[in-house]
Amino acid sequence: MSALKIAVGCDHGGYELKKEILAYLEKEGIAYTDFGCDSTESVNYPVYASKVCKSIQSGECTRGILVCGTGIGMSMAANKHKGIRAACCSDTFSARMTRMHNDANVLCLGGRVVGAGLALDMVKLFLETEFEGGGRHTERVALLEAIENEQ
Repeated sequence: MSALKIAVGCDHGGYELKKEILAYLEKEGIAYTDFGCDSTESVNYPVYASKVCKSIQSGECTRGILVCGTGIGMSMAANKHKGIRAACCSDTFSARMTRMHNDANVLCLGGRVVGAGLALDMVKLFLETEFEGGGRHTERVALLEAIENEQ
């Protein structure tokens, strides 16, 4: 995990959970950039999703974590960016499988949906799980990219 640099962002609904995630990354010695927001004052989630996704597109960061109230808005905003495969997860199985089978590069979480303990378990799995690649999984990711390139 040490080669990873994680882009982290949230809106007001995800601010408290983002603080827990940053503390976990610090404790584990995982490099990250915090793209905000920095309080529970109402903000527009697409702004922060874009900052995180652009850092991945540029190569500044390797993966991202986005948190809003449900994780849904962030995942919708993130998936508008070319090359981003964002998954909104609420369980550890999905967090692991989206890396293994979908090569997801952004994990979206709901600060009002999951508690810190579960969220940190998902973050750990998302960061330590590699893309299985090969055969059908690589082919399916390529099909996603082809759809994206048609737009």
